[in-house]
Amino acid sequence: MSDPSNVYEASRSDKVRQIAQLGLDPWGRRFDGHSAIAELCALPLNPKSKPRVRAAGRIVGRRSAGKAFFLDVKDWTGKIQVHVGQKQVGEQGWALAQLLDFGDLIGVDGELDRTRSGELTIFANQLHFLTKSLLPHPDKWSGMQDMEFRLRHRYLDLIYTPETLERARKRVQIVQTIRQYLNERGYVEVETPTLHAIAGGAAARPFTTHHNALDIALFLRIALELHLKRLLVGGIERVYEIGRVFRNEGISQRHNPEFTMLELYEAYGDYRSIMDLTEGLIAACVMAINNGNLKLAYGDGTVDYTPPWQRQTYRELFEKYVGIAMDNEAAVRDAAAGAGFEPGSKALDVVADFLFEERVQPHLIGPIFVHDYPAALCPLTKRKADNPAVAERFELFVQSMELANAYTELNDPVLQEKTLRTQLAGLPEEESMARMDEDFVEALRYGMPPAGGLGIGIDRLVMLLTDTRSIRDVILFPLLRPEKP
Repeated sequence: MSDPSNVYEASRSDKVRQIAQLGLDPWGRRFDGHSAIAELCALPLNPKSKPRVRAAGRIVGRRSAGKAFFLDVKDWTGKIQVHVGQKQVGEQGWALAQLLDFGDLIGVDGELDRTRSGELTIFANQLHFLTKSLLPHPDKWSGMQDMEFRLRHRYLDLIYTPETLERARKRVQIVQTIRQYLNERGYVEVETPTLHAIAGGAAARPFTTHHNALDIALFLRIALELHLKRLLVGGIERVYEIGRVFRNEGISQRHNPEFTMLELYEAYGDYRSIMDLTEGLIAACVMAINNGNLKLAYGDGTVDYTPPWQRQTYRELFEKYVGIAMDNEAAVRDAAAGAGFEPGSKALDVVADFLFEERVQPHLIGPIFVHDYPAALCPLTKRKADNPAVAERFELFVQSMELANAYTELNDPVLQEKTLRTQLAGLPEEESMARMDEDFVEALRYGMPPAGGLGIGIDRLVMLLTDTRSIRDVILFPLLRPEKP
């Protein structure tokens, strides 16, 4: 038995030949002067003067009505019905209409009016063929319920799943808003290397590669931080980058090995000035995609992003939800063991952080800034002047998800080198940061100004602001296992 898809493709390929025989290019030409379908749908109608319009898009529906066809034509702004009458489009246009399939791209000139049933319609008087689709498209929305199929055919997902296209458009709005917000406040955007000789700036496993000409091993970056701080040393006092970061780790609903980060640094600021900036920045993103409203739906509830947001210390939240003092070592270790964690000889702060993630984080519906972390967890962070055991760091949580991480940056080169060496001690190379970035420490010795720094995962931010549960739904092309043959 022949493969139906091959039969359909052969039929469509034959239509390419027939379209060419009509004197038309099956792959189209430049098509100027057309309007977005959403704009056409907003035009006022006057019974005495029907507007002449021009549109272009993909056929996503087709119905025969005797000596006429009704086509549903879709562009990235919306969908509209097109009436193709034999008399109105002429001999060539009618012959072309017989050869149209789902997925074909066409241009239309005609009059905008309503049918007897009241549906807004372009009554075509000329068709323009723009591109033939050789493979059959899903019939309306059938076949698009399988998530695996949608992810592997994201181009079809964008055509036939309106929510996917809307998320993609909102992601663009969010990133544009971030840039505008920061640019208006004197920040400058830069690009730093993706290939690093040393994987630094975070504790993560890197992807490795090899540069043939130099015969050296290189790493895809796991963070943007260390190069941006070098720029602070160089006098770029407000700097940011929105860039791809790569971590050779697991895949989950909240993790993809390749993701997008915003990192920024502000000379002469600290974690509290960055807290204020973060609050304003995210509120601006919410308003940009939500018609100026600061309340957004998430799941069964609503998140109110109206500033000011809640701010509590790490210790306060730990003792509230874990129910024991953080410095009660025996109780902390016992509680961790009871929760399935093997504390062994691990540092007390590491054990406590496990309990924080297990017992505290589920309660952080937020938006809430959790600040003043144990210093042992933050080797790149300045300590509080009155308590060196506490780091000037905050994390922003919304719906129990960490959304932002920020520090008062450590600019003491001696202390920085000491904390890095302590962190790297005994660390296997495959876990990254097993080598000291000596050049970064040298840069600090030339003098980095006091500064605040911020990191925001763009994918997680988009997840949150578009009410999406899986990170792969906000990344156009997430990493997938190879298809089985």
